[in-house]
Amino acid sequence: MITETVGIIGGTGWLGGAIAKAVLAKGLVPAGNLIISNRSGNHPLAQQGACLVTDNQDLVDRSDVVILAVRPEHFASLGIDATGKTVISLMAGITAQAIAAQTSASAVVRAMPNAAVEIEQSFTPWYGFGAIAPTTKSLVQQVFECVGTAAEVEKEDFIDYLSALSGTGPAFPALLMTALANQAMQAGIPGDIAQLAAKSVVVNSSQLLASRDAQQMIDALVAYRGVTAAALQVMSLGDFEGQVGRALQAGAAVARKGLEA
Repeated sequence: MITETVGIIGGTGWLGGAIAKAVLAKGLVPAGNLIISNRSGNHPLAQQGACLVTDNQDLVDRSDVVILAVRPEHFASLGIDATGKTVISLMAGITAQAIAAQTSASAVVRAMPNAAVEIEQSFTPWYGFGAIAPTTKSLVQQVFECVGTAAEVEKEDFIDYLSALSGTGPAFPALLMTALANQAMQAGIPGDIAQLAAKSVVVNSSQLLASRDAQQMIDALVAYRGVTAAALQVMSLGDFEGQVGRALQAGAAVARKGLEA
């Protein structure tokens, strides 16, 4: 349990709300030490012990650490003074320096969770800017471990790249699952069977990777020289990895543009 007071601006949205629910459910934050802003001042999270306020500056004034769980385009009009505070930003594309300049925060953490926070399976990379005490770093790590796993990265640019990798959440698996199902249907497989088969590959079979090395699994399947090996060879010849790399670079480029996008 942490003793600092944590405020979440956007704490009733899907991302901020998921984090708020998790830290309360796991007892990371004592009742009354979690403050969330909400225009109406009324939300079910209050029944779980969160303190609701209607004014963002009031939240900042009452918090030791402030989490910004708002859309990037709303940041410019946020208008908060976080002098002496640590601000944790969940916004893509807005640099730590820009956040510090606008909020006067003494330290800024940029973090990039994904949609899997809803099932407490997100991977959240985070980067610290400014003088961040070890206790605050521990707090950041613990908050994001409530919704999955987390790791500190050494360079801020890594956050922009990872926004296009782990930050996309289920997007890439969803694309693969859709492609597999569509191709099966084009081959004449009934739609319901195609969907079940594709879901089994992406959702069920991929769970084997939780305890196995991915490259070793690929090598073993290729060495078997069977059906799977033939399919993998075609994907390799089609520059599958290169396409993934270009996709990630394109996403990272958008993240790096930030407010100019």
